[in-house]
Amino acid sequence: MTFPLTWLYAPGDRPHVVAKALGCGADVVVIDLEDAVAPDRKEYARAATAELLADAPPVPVHVRINALDGPLAPADLAAVAGLPGVSGLRLPKVTSPGQITRIAEATAHSGGGAPPLFALVETALGIEHAHAVACAHPALRGIALGEADLRADLGVREDAGLDWCRSRVIVAARAAGLPPPPQSVHPDTRDLEGLAASCARGRTLGFLGRAAIHPRQLPIIERAYLPTQRELEEAETIVKAAATEQGAQALPDGRFIDAAVVAAARRTLSLARSC
Repeated sequence: MTFPLTWLYAPGDRPHVVAKALGCGADVVVIDLEDAVAPDRKEYARAATAELLADAPPVPVHVRINALDGPLAPADLAAVAGLPGVSGLRLPKVTSPGQITRIAEATAHSGGGAPPLFALVETALGIEHAHAVACAHPALRGIALGEADLRADLGVREDAGLDWCRSRVIVAARAAGLPPPPQSVHPDTRDLEGLAASCARGRTLGFLGRAAIHPRQLPIIERAYLPTQRELEEAETIVKAAATEQGAQALPDGRFIDAAVVAAARRTLSLARSC
């Protein structure tokens, strides 16, 4: 199993920026047809993205389409959903499981299912329906927050005001058997100290990885989410102890471990090996 830690956004109407993003070392590049593209550039962005993804790129590429309840989403889906270079579709402002089902059915092609879908929850209504959305369809492979829109919807000014919503989406994802969500973007691309602190906070909440809007953010995110040397050593100790004796037990240093602790240790080692 692979664990993407960095998701780099690039505007769809700037193919030269997308081309650079593909070589920046991000685990996933997200071509944005929505917020990053001006209304009079939407058609060009769609056409440029379709041309770029006619062949498989060197890294996984997702496409964020326009709002599902707006007039542009059907054309976006028709242009990119079946392209060889598309590894996933990111669906903005999802508020109900029915939206996921409709997109999955609309993008299913002859002889195969829908492409992997990823829901972005960006409103109060979406937060309320987070678990239902996460369970909506087998094609849905992940959910995440869109915090800029959520802040506006809730009227939240301080960062801590979103913590309950963050936990709600994390729990919804895990309850549905989906991977832990990545954090939403840190909008100040020069505030690397703030980004690192925010990532550390996100990790304590249960996020895994983060979206970025500039390549300089990538190493900060990766460093924050990769296991530390101490965490790796502790995980190896736990797994070795579990291999010699089944059931709950105490380590020589007094720490108590059981099946849940061992499973977490194995996840830590898997994350390190996959990156």
